[in-house]
Amino acid sequence: MAYSIQKTEAEWLEELGPERYKILREKGTERPFTGTYNLHNEEGAYHCGACNQKLFESASKFDSGCGWPSFDESIPGTVEYVRDTTHGMIRTEILCSNCGSHLGHVFDDGPTASGQRYCVNSLSIDFEK
Repeated sequence: MAYSIQKTEAEWLEELGPERYKILREKGTERPFTGTYNLHNEEGAYHCGACNQKLFESASKFDSGCGWPSFDESIPGTVEYVRDTTHGMIRTEILCSNCGSHLGHVFDDGPTASGQRYCVNSLSIDFEK
């Protein structure tokens, strides 16, 4: 897919630094229960850590107990869904629709009416009040 934000991987690495680059551009995963936003509960919005596109409202965040920030819905049109068959599993990867950066995965086991649990790496998002 062609994204609005186009940069070389060298430019992304320089801009993001090695830790965030590994998550956002190399599809890494931070260790559970270590991320800044796992237990974060302020009102505001969560934005892509690479391009600053607004992705999730704080009202959609909930504590799933999985160790990563969890949301029951994204802001419409901000997330791209891709089939992921790595690690012997079938999952749905979520990417920022503006820059293609990896955010995490979405699962159909959420406890709210949406039935969704967007499991997101803290390093892939920024919070703004």
